[in-house]
Amino acid sequence: MSLMVWIEKQRNLIDFVLSSLLRRKGKNFALIAAYILIVFVLASVMFLTHALKREASIVLRGAPEIIVQKMTAGRHDLIPKTYARQIEKIAGVSSAKTRLWGYYYDPLFKANYTLIVPELFKYEEGGIAVGEGVTRAGVTAEGNIMPFFSSDGKLMNYRIREVLPADSELVSSDLVVMSEADFRGLFGIPEGLVTDLAVSVGNPQEVLTIANKIKQQYPDTRPVIRDEIIRTYDAIFDWRSGILLVIFSGALLAFIIFSWDKASGLSAEERREIGILKATGWETSDVILMKFWEGLAISLTSFLVGLLLAYIHVFFTSATLFEPVLKGWAVLYPSFRIVPFISAYQIAVLFFLTVVPYTTATIIPSWSAATVDPDLVMRT
Repeated sequence: MSLMVWIEKQRNLIDFVLSSLLRRKGKNFALIAAYILIVFVLASVMFLTHALKREASIVLRGAPEIIVQKMTAGRHDLIPKTYARQIEKIAGVSSAKTRLWGYYYDPLFKANYTLIVPELFKYEEGGIAVGEGVTRAGVTAEGNIMPFFSSDGKLMNYRIREVLPADSELVSSDLVVMSEADFRGLFGIPEGLVTDLAVSVGNPQEVLTIANKIKQQYPDTRPVIRDEIIRTYDAIFDWRSGILLVIFSGALLAFIIFSWDKASGLSAEERREIGILKATGWETSDVILMKFWEGLAISLTSFLVGLLLAYIHVFFTSATLFEPVLKGWAVLYPSFRIVPFISAYQIAVLFFLTVVPYTTATIIPSWSAATVDPDLVMRT
């Protein structure tokens, strides 16, 4: 077969595929719409989950290698500062810094704030810095007074000296930064006690060994390794993405049933069409190739459109439809643009979950019909 003949044959094949799709445009349009929805849901969940995992890992890179908490009756308790001085003497420990932080529930706006004390606070007592989520929830701004109730019920007013920049909102949306004296006065924490200890280790290979030494030296503590925190976040996002997939399992089940129906056989009209093609000289391989291109055209179109819609949904609208489930319950959601992160592995998994099954399902019954006598096919 010459090249020109082959090209002409392929052109005729493409024309026939297009005309075949247009003849059943109503059915194919409904199929493509359902197909796009499936790809959109799967891709959105996958893109958002992996992007949030990546954001969490980037944020946690600056976290200390080990966080030491004191446990009382199985619960997190305040830890004496003296623990830090003793832990610093352990070989391999670079530093053991004390930390003061906690949570405050605002009954007026029904929001939880995260309060922290930095190593160096540039404002005087009575001044605070807050995240943008706090200003939105409290309908306040820089220079305004923000009221808090202390642990003994007294009203304490703090003046907002700074609103933390929006580019840090992923970690600062619900944040309130204050001086040590204000923090201790608000929660009634005596001098000499802190929330926990941040331990830095010089050699990353020794983190687990040093954590075990801390546990042996202070049995009433719980050393938490940074890698364990990252794995916990990964597990949480995987679990929440699983919830979304369960919610949309009905749509997934419908798609599976449709693919199974497609694989179980062709309609009478499609069988007659194949019989006519065989009677007019088409080879079995030509019929299979025609059906392959027909299925691939539908699946690839749906796949690419669904992928594009999922990309826009996740990375341009911050996954508006799914973010409450994957971020969890909160009043002060951070407003941030998720950094696009797509790997070849994600695309490959989506492709083999959606395109390959449907395309295969269109070939099998076509091959079965194409190998039968044309006259018999047209009469059935």
